[in-house]
Formats: sequence, C-alpha cells, structure tokens
Amino acid sequence: MNKDISIIGAGVLDVLAGAVDDKILSRDSTPMNFITLAFGGDALNEAVALSRLGKSVQWISKVGDDDAGKKILSFAEENGIDINGVTVQAELASGVTIVLVAENGERRFLTNSNSSLRKLTEDDILPHVDAMAPIVSFASMFISPPLDVPTMTRLFKRIKAGGRILAVDTKMPHHGETLNDLAELLPFVDYFVPNEFELAALTGGDDTDKNISALLDCGLKCAIVKCGGDGCIIAEGDERIKIPACPVEKVLDTTGAGDCFAAGLLWALSEGWPLAECGRFACATASCSVEQVGAVTGVTSLEKVMARYEQLTSR
Repeated sequence: MNKDISIIGAGVLDVLAGAVDDKILSRDSTPMNFITLAFGGDALNEAVALSRLGKSVQWISKVGDDDAGKKILSFAEENGIDINGVTVQAELASGVTIVLVAENGERRFLTNSNSSLRKLTEDDILPHVDAMAPIVSFASMFISPPLDVPTMTRLFKRIKAGGRILAVDTKMPHHGETLNDLAELLPFVDYFVPNEFELAALTGGDDTDKNISALLDCGLKCAIVKCGGDGCIIAEGDERIKIPACPVEKVLDTTGAGDCFAAGLLWALSEGWPLAECGRFACATASCSVEQVGAVTGVTSLEKVMARYEQLTSR
C-alpha cells in the first residue's frame, strides 16, 4: 500500500445553505446568501485536507451505488485519495447532509439515518487492516451504529497489533455512551481528539481540565481537545499545553473545521513534530477551513497552511 495515512469513516454530499436564523421554519420562503453543493463527512474531509497538504492517503468507507456515491468517489479520486478501501453497496442510499449555516458560521445538520453515513460496519473495515498505513485515523466515532464500543475495541486492538499509531476523532455519543463505556478501548488509542462538548457528554461534567484528567486516568496516552475559538488543549501525562486559535478575518462556515484540525494534526504527527507544534499546525489548518463555505474549500495547499502556522508561532 505504501500510504502515509489511512482514514476510516464517513464521506457524504453536503448541501449548504446560509445564513439561516431561528425563525426560518416560520416563513414560507427565505432568501439565502448561498446555497451550494460540496462534499463532507468526517473521514472524507480529513482525507482531502491531508492529500492537499501533500500526504498519500487511503480512505476506508462505504457509499451506495447511486449518483451521490459516484460523485463522492469521483471527488475523492480527483483529490488523489486511494478509494480501493471504499465499499460500494447496491440499493443503499449514499449519505447526503443538509447543512444550515448561521450568520456566525455555526451550523446544524439534517442527516438520513438510513444512508451510508450510518451503515459502515466491521466487515467493511477488516479486509483492509493489513494494508493500512503506519498512521490510522478512526475519524467517525459514534457516527455508524454498527460500530459500537465492543466492535471498536476489537478493531482498535487489531489495528494496533500492526504497530500502527491510532488517532480517534469523535462526535457526540448518540446512545448514551460514557467514559466508563470507553475504558476498555482507550488504552489502544494513541491520540483521542474530541471537542470540549463531546468530552463533557462522555464524562457528565463541564470542567474541561477535570474531564481531560478523567480520560487519562482510563489509560489514554494523549488527549487533544478542540476548543473552537479558544484553540486546543494537549494533555499527556501531567503536562497540559494550551494552544491559541489562529486569528481569522471572518468566520463564514465552521463545517468541517474540526476535521481539518484533525488533518493538520495528523500531517504534523507524520512529520515527527513535537506535540505543541502539531497543535499549532492543526489550529492553522482549521483556521483556513472556517474562512470559506464548505468543509475543505479553504484548505488548498501546504504553503497556505504553513504561512498561517508561521503567523501563529510568531505571536
């Protein structure tokens, strides 16, 4: 395979509309500043951003054998991603997500629970484990119900058996999963990358520092917590490193910002950078994302992100 990084998880079509307000459902018609078709999904966003940053990427996922699936695969190929690990399933609807973007760039999602977004299984992933890259990102924890905690534990153990580095990005736990539920799988994870709200949902507490300590007490090696406009916190052992966000002129759309953060982190880890610099590069990558509509529209090249990273390090 000889890829730099393997990404496991969802890829979808995004239909983005904005700017919306909380009264949109009370009106028959609302003019938008933009309505546009783009591509999304945690794993596809990470894979595309990494490819644009110059890494060779394997993507492991599932789509339907329909027009949306063909468009998703074509977009991935156009961006230089290896799609041999993507299962194409007949009579399955590929994921299409409606993204409603507010004036401040925050967004709400409308998703199809019967689409490929929710149907990735262990059987779709296992045939590709032996060919995975030295760094693996499980980009969509809690997105697909078949990948429950016992299944993820088996997968993570199998991935780590090959001596690989495993990073895990997560979303909100949809079925009441708690930190205690994850205790068995966390020791197999090298880097766990939740945002502060996802972490709070797992612990039941609202103190981010205490929540991070609870994660590490479960045997996790390193937590990298995304804090939106406040940057991120890197925690390893007793060390805590707070990295500020990279300033931007205007936030247009935060869709995919966390995925681009993860991509930047993976890029820097693959380069052997110190953790603090990995966090700064991740923040720089995310800052490029929020300035454009669409998850990865603003991440166009390594040179662009590197210039933003250098601005951040010079502050």
